Amino acid sequence: MTAVTRPEPTDGAQTLERGLAVLVELSRHVDGMTTAQAAAACGLHRSITTRLLVSLQRTGFAHRDEAGAYRVGPAVFGLLGLSHPHLRDVAAPVLDRLARTVDATASLVEVVDGYAVTTLVAEPPSNGPRYSYRLGNRDPLDRGAGGVAALAAGPPQPGESDRVTAARTHGYIITHGELNLGAHAIAAPLPGWGALAAINIVTNRQDIIDTAHHPLLNAVHEIGTHTAAEQPR
Repeated sequence: MTAVTRPEPTDGAQTLERGLAVLVELSRHVDGMTTAQAAAACGLHRSITTRLLVSLQRTGFAHRDEAGAYRVGPAVFGLLGLSHPHLRDVAAPVLDRLARTVDATASLVEVVDGYAVTTLVAEPPSNGPRYSYRLGNRDPLDRGAGGVAALAAGPPQPGESDRVTAARTHGYIITHGELNLGAHAIAAPLPGWGALAAINIVTNRQDIIDTAHHPLLNAVHEIGTHTAAEQPR
């Protein structure tokens, strides 16, 4: 009987090794790294580094901020058994302040089973007519500011709509009467949480929407600081 010899696994998985090298390098730079910086640090071609970072981001092992810098993502914390704040816990007090600031209903929208689902709602303290969202409200992803912005929280996808791309580029999207007649809405994506999510403001007054983008983006930034705060140092 002739013995079967097997080749020694000397080569390993080059793509995996490169991806791990990039991930290790990200862990050493808590302020984030651009694609060019990661490529130089790891001695890799920029196109290869881009593909690796996209894969790491897609799987939650890397997070890309609005400025294009990459950091270690939430999946790493899960592997290490580190605590990571829950999005809804972080967002709740921020939404309350936002609703008071803009005098309109603010909500957290998350993508669940192909729908834009309202998972938190904050109402302004003032009385008067206003549009409200109930918890668990389910809207289509391709209509309404919340769904479009939530999709923009993820990386670019082949064939995605121009509105999703624009929301990711500008940081917010404004819609008028797409889901409810007479309703005006503005929403901003919340990247970096491992799930697609957005903050949505809805009102019957267009003048509120016209001035709401600064408070909205401040709220997004405040929530985003909690993802960075959990990075290992």
